[in-house]
Amino acid sequence: MHPHLKYLIELQAVDFRLIEIRERISKFPKQLAEVEARVTAAKQLITAAKDALLTSQKERKTYEMDVEQWKERAKKYRNQSGEVKTNEAYKALLHEIQNAEDEAAKAEDRLLERMVSGEEYDRQLKAAEAAVKQVEAEANKERHAIQAEYNTAQKELAAAEAARAASAAAVPEDLVDHYERIAKRHGGIGLAEIRGEGCGQCGVHIRPHMIQLLQRDGNEEFYHCETCTRILYYPDHSAAPGPAAPSPAPSTTDSSAAPAREH
Repeated sequence: MHPHLKYLIELQAVDFRLIEIRERISKFPKQLAEVEARVTAAKQLITAAKDALLTSQKERKTYEMDVEQWKERAKKYRNQSGEVKTNEAYKALLHEIQNAEDEAAKAEDRLLERMVSGEEYDRQLKAAEAAVKQVEAEANKERHAIQAEYNTAQKELAAAEAARAASAAAVPEDLVDHYERIAKRHGGIGLAEIRGEGCGQCGVHIRPHMIQLLQRDGNEEFYHCETCTRILYYPDHSAAPGPAAPSPAPSTTDSSAAPAREH
């Protein structure tokens, strides 16, 4: 086994950890945005309820004025009834009085409906205000929980970055660069353990003699998968294997796994 391979395996294990932590950190803004969206939606209900109540109050004043105007008109016509001189004029005046009283009754019905709906809008406003208080209380708890998780993740990130620096320091710089170039092309995974007789990442078949070479204690060669180019290692030789990556679909392609000497 190449003397630096176990350090690369340790380095990849740390890189897996860093990927997981950074992915977790990247989700916090969205979680906070979802919390704020719920608060905003609840506050919008208050705004809608206030607008509806204000409109109802304006309409109520309009209907109150209509009632007063029609009642005043009926009163005026009744006062004029003693001044008319002919039956025709008197009948016409009675008609106007009746019409004014009918319109006043209609206006009173509209006013009553508006008063009832106004009470409903007022109840909706109070309910919306109570709902906002509850949503804000829950949002505060979620904000604190998210912030606590974020702070923990940041500490984990700092610790993992320090661990990576220590792991990388045990490997020659050119070898770290080589590993990182491969990892960059493959979602952060630069190494691949051999599983069964295949590459643990792309699934391509590795011939038995190549596996034997990787198992030899005196081996100081790096071998790359000819399909995905990751550095191959045999799991029995790993000092600190990283988290298992998703198992690839089996491949019948034969790979001779090209050796590559790193200095």
